[in-house]
Amino acid sequence: MAERQDLRRRRATLEGEWSRLVPRLRDVGAAARTGGDPLRHEVTESWARSLSSVDPARDSAPVSDGGAVHRRWSGSPLRRPVDGLADELRSVADDAGFVTAVTDESGTILWTYGGRTMRRRAERVNFAPGGRWDEQAMGTNALSLALRTGRPSTVFSAEHLVTALHGWVCYCAPVHGPDGGVLGVLDLSTTWDRSHPLAMSTVRGLASAMEASLRAAARHSPRPAPEGTPLRLHTLGAEEAVRDGVPLPLRPRQLEILTLLALDPDGWSPERLREALYGDRAVTASTFKAEISHLRRALGGGISTRRYALTTPVSCDATEVLAALERGDTESALRLYRGPLLPRSSAPGIDEWRTHLEVAVREAVLASVRPEHALRYGRQAPYDAEVHEHALSLLDLDDARRAIAAGRLTTALR
Repeated sequence: MAERQDLRRRRATLEGEWSRLVPRLRDVGAAARTGGDPLRHEVTESWARSLSSVDPARDSAPVSDGGAVHRRWSGSPLRRPVDGLADELRSVADDAGFVTAVTDESGTILWTYGGRTMRRRAERVNFAPGGRWDEQAMGTNALSLALRTGRPSTVFSAEHLVTALHGWVCYCAPVHGPDGGVLGVLDLSTTWDRSHPLAMSTVRGLASAMEASLRAAARHSPRPAPEGTPLRLHTLGAEEAVRDGVPLPLRPRQLEILTLLALDPDGWSPERLREALYGDRAVTASTFKAEISHLRRALGGGISTRRYALTTPVSCDATEVLAALERGDTESALRLYRGPLLPRSSAPGIDEWRTHLEVAVREAVLASVRPEHALRYGRQAPYDAEVHEHALSLLDLDDARRAIAAGRLTTALR
């Protein structure tokens, strides 16, 4: 209750300062020595800059072309880090009543998430994909300050120039690329009465996790596939072969063969491959050879005779996970590991590789000192109490993400 009263008093004070200073800045056009104690100098300076292009009475942010925004998000370097942290971002938004957003370097929102009530409030001021929140478009706000300064920023209530935003508080942190340039901003916004000091540490921690993901991707970006690579295998939590962007119509058994060949490039003897596919089942040699023949025709060749091995380039997510783990790159391994190997397969050889991958990824997570690794893997392992306990042991006591790990641990121990 006392905290709410303090927030109410602070808001009233800022409203008074806004009413006193904004009309004066409109007339004078300068911010020199106009800020009183309740106001930060960076806020009054931003007010003075913004008034040349922004009407404080405007009701929402201007809109960029929706199709262009979709294309920009699809190609944005921030999309992969956001996808990797999506569960954490959504949990923070749902649990604390926030709307979370990501902009590009121009201040245009590319992605948002929030509960229904907060999302509707945000949409009323176009705090949504396509909304422009740079200083020239929307005046003083945390997004525009973070973009301008390259530092985390908070703007509370009437520190916003636009009066439609006086009911909000926003916490932002810029996201820097591996070269140090600002790629965009991560934002957590809510109503002024939900202002909380831990929100800033949360947004900074999440932005840091995004930057770490970008650095890891830059260090270990996969080499370009050789020209003419015909096939891409998606086997982790998926069962698909794609050639030139088009799914290849393969039967489950053919996908199993292709996956085993990709995982063991040295090749398989007919007897060993047959056992890996069928185990002790009574399957004739002609049935087995027919599957190989059908797969070879579907690929236009690509499989050697006598000793079965791939003779055409095939990229596979499972082999890339193993390569990442071999070089100690847990970040890339987790980004690629989207679930068990060919989840519907019961072939003994696939089951063996599936277990190998699961154990290798889990052990890498438990050996990591980065809490985001345990949090990310924990999404796929809801009943793995040891992983959730590991996440809690790595998170600071004031880190809002502890609630996510604690909730998962409670579920796992039930």
